[in-house]
Amino acid sequence: MISIGIVGGTGYTGVELLRLLLKHPQVQVRVLTSRTEAGKPVADMFPSLRGHTELKFSDLDLDQLKQCDVVFFATPHGVAMQHAEELVAAGTKVIDLAADFRLQNLSQFEKWYGMQHNCPNILIDSVYGLTELNREKIKQAQVIGNPGCYPTTVQLGLAPLLKSQNGLINPQSIIVDAKSGVSGAGRKASLGMIYSENADNFKAYSVAGHRHHPEIIEALENISGQKGQFDHLIFVPHLVPMIRGMLSTIYVDLTEPGQQVDLQALYEEFYKNERFVDVMPANSSPETRSVRGANELRIALYKPQPNKLIVLVAQDNLVKGAAGQAVQNMNLMFGFDESAGLNGIGLLP
Repeated sequence: MISIGIVGGTGYTGVELLRLLLKHPQVQVRVLTSRTEAGKPVADMFPSLRGHTELKFSDLDLDQLKQCDVVFFATPHGVAMQHAEELVAAGTKVIDLAADFRLQNLSQFEKWYGMQHNCPNILIDSVYGLTELNREKIKQAQVIGNPGCYPTTVQLGLAPLLKSQNGLINPQSIIVDAKSGVSGAGRKASLGMIYSENADNFKAYSVAGHRHHPEIIEALENISGQKGQFDHLIFVPHLVPMIRGMLSTIYVDLTEPGQQVDLQALYEEFYKNERFVDVMPANSSPETRSVRGANELRIALYKPQPNKLIVLVAQDNLVKGAAGQAVQNMNLMFGFDESAGLNGIGLLP
């Protein structure tokens, strides 16, 4: 049994972490912090947790967090890096669900997040927590940078193609057309997030540049081993009037070798042992509702023309795109079964 601390327990990813960890057979959540709700019972804010926990929110106390085996940061960017060094020195592992430990390129981090990195020495030793692709490194990690939700869909959607040594696609041709529910923006008071601004509406946002774009580029370079080959990737996110769910449609140009490969078989073989990645039959259409509340990501392939491939990827942005993947990483770090606490089935209808 290990002890858990969650910093930032009132946001959507924080409460999603708590929901998953309360079902985990080998952990106990001991600390749940909130700057504004200290002393308030968790179940008073989140009635779905009534009868499942007696926890109360508390102020951030670093001495208390040091007593935990692992601390999750479900906080805005810039918080985890203020405390990571001291926690690691005390022997506490850190899993950050924000961007503090995602980008190894400090200049890109500073450009896109508008702040200097507080602990570059910790960053350089941190591990990017894309579980299916970095499993062995995650097992040895002290600090994990949990991937962004959009980058998770893009990386798992393209990894079988990029890991092939046969040059199956033109890396300069990738277009990612991605959609997410409003929970991806977090739980905060914002005019752009209120019901009357989002219901009966559909829009693109951050078209000129999104913070996940440099993360996607750096990650794809690491997967493929090809630096500078993805500079022309186009990534356009969209806001859909639903709470949970994410669907990324990825368009790529196939090279001549790529046109000769059975891509369905390639994907099925690549993910055959992955509990949380479902390669659907050819010409299927993954739906966001099929993964609602579950730590599953579904992929389907279409080949509308000999030299074109469309990859469809669906996930719950709060689970596989955030909290669920963080729990997967924790399971690996402590030698638990990777699926512990994560065997929930998607909620449909």
